[in-house]
Amino acid sequence: MSAAQDTRPAPRHAGQQTSEQSPGLLRRMLQLVYWLLLALIFSILIEWIGMTVWWPEEGVNHSLDMLEAEIGYLSGDLRQGLFVSDTAGFARTFGEQAYHWLWQRTGLEAAALWAAQTPAPNGSALQAGAHSLYALIAAYVAAAANITQVFAVRLAVLSLAMPAFVLALLVGALDGFVARDLRKWCGGRESSYLYHHAKRWIWPVFIGAWVFYLSLPTSIHPAFSILPFAALLGLLVAVTASTFKKYL
Repeated sequence: MSAAQDTRPAPRHAGQQTSEQSPGLLRRMLQLVYWLLLALIFSILIEWIGMTVWWPEEGVNHSLDMLEAEIGYLSGDLRQGLFVSDTAGFARTFGEQAYHWLWQRTGLEAAALWAAQTPAPNGSALQAGAHSLYALIAAYVAAAANITQVFAVRLAVLSLAMPAFVLALLVGALDGFVARDLRKWCGGRESSYLYHHAKRWIWPVFIGAWVFYLSLPTSIHPAFSILPFAALLGLLVAVTASTFKKYL
């Protein structure tokens, strides 16, 4: 057989397999970053709408109260985590660093302070116009800065809650594989429909847990937001493992 007619695939080396698999992990990480940025923008928009429609009497104090409440949860029954001894201090530092990089290092804070200054009588028309505009949106700018810190605190909480997701995955996988062995030895039937649908929803549920908690327009105890998603994630993994093919 000639070389032109040989259609057999060339053997793959370990390096080639790694290079083909790595873009998948990179794509997942980029999707996570994309949804985190979208959750930040969405949470700021919700706060602005709430200041106009739902809690106009509170104004910017609503975001301040949220920030204090989020830190308060960590100072209570969640004051110690698996990786850090002071969860409140860790989250507060994380929020301050997020504010530093997103507002101070980018120049947004300096621009806001410049626009907030009362222009001199012989000042430029640009500063006078910026001051007039900033007077109308000053509360919204301050609320966006506060929501950024709330977002960072919640992101720190989710990072500290990763052992809960890992534990749910392990318990779900263990329970699912036990159910799979029972089905295998008892002659149970396979269900590729359940397997593919449960497997497809694992990643969206994980992303949904982050987006939902980060975008909440009000303060809620992290356990009431994170644990239901972790349990649902474990259930999906259990269904995926239990409906995996009988014979490999």
